[in-house]
Amino acid sequence: MSYREADLSRLRLVPRGARAHKVEKGLLAHLPGSDHSFHAFLESLPDQLGARHLRTVIAAVAAAARDRRGVVVMLGGHVVKVGLGCLRAELIRRKVITHVAMNGSGAIHDWELAVCGETSEDVSAGLVDGTFGMVAETGAEMNEAIRQASAAEQGLGEGFVRALSGMKNLPGADASILLACGEADVPVTVHAAVGAETIHQHPAIDGAALGATTHRDFLRLAGSLPDLHDGGVVLNLGSAVIMPEVFLKALTIARNLGQGRPTGFLAADFDMLRHYRPRVNVVERPTQGNGTGVQLTGHHEIMVPLLVWGVLDALDGAR
Repeated sequence: MSYREADLSRLRLVPRGARAHKVEKGLLAHLPGSDHSFHAFLESLPDQLGARHLRTVIAAVAAAARDRRGVVVMLGGHVVKVGLGCLRAELIRRKVITHVAMNGSGAIHDWELAVCGETSEDVSAGLVDGTFGMVAETGAEMNEAIRQASAAEQGLGEGFVRALSGMKNLPGADASILLACGEADVPVTVHAAVGAETIHQHPAIDGAALGATTHRDFLRLAGSLPDLHDGGVVLNLGSAVIMPEVFLKALTIARNLGQGRPTGFLAADFDMLRHYRPRVNVVERPTQGNGTGVQLTGHHEIMVPLLVWGVLDALDGAR
């Protein structure tokens, strides 16, 4: 058997100065100096990959707020229950966020945090004896709110806001995204998947009322999306399936009614893992041709505070 070996002496080499470089000294991280502020920390990050993407999203949200463009925030349940509600509530109060859309579990965690200051349970333990999701009060209260919202021809999010606003002595009111939206008159919609939430297994569930109110919220989300055109931002925070699917359908309604608009917006997905639906339904397909798509991967309890603090820093620093 005969072998042929490559002759390295015949290679064509190029001078280092002629090579295009992707990294240069000006892009490197900076050591902390005497300024230990958050702004200094953010500025010290390397201008590379995730740090650059984070800055891009922060700048886009701040610009959208200044230019009165839409900033739609979509939420999964885990992002609510790890204690980040007060941060998003601040962006809601300052009218940075123009629409909040959450899945059903997000609404349940927000409700329980507002009403009793506690939420979440040991699913594995409760599943053994059939008590998982069987809390009496949460199911009764939220299903009554759904029934009343349906009777009043309101959306699901609107109904939850109205019910919570009528309660007194709420220990977790300052952490509630629902209440913050109600107080700031910012639209909030809840997008439920029948059978996916614990309150759907409660005896008080009214499937017709649930369907009517969450469908109205779907139409309301589609009605908010035109505000994204030319400079708006969509943030998907921790929803791997429901919100990316709902968003894609709502966007096609908005574009069908708006002669192809909205376009020219930034769409970003923040999650602990990179999932298929957020990537294609939020980041890639909606922004192709005329827009910006970003994926940032990391723990919500770290990444969301970085985002919110960055936006507030950008807005306050511009004053």
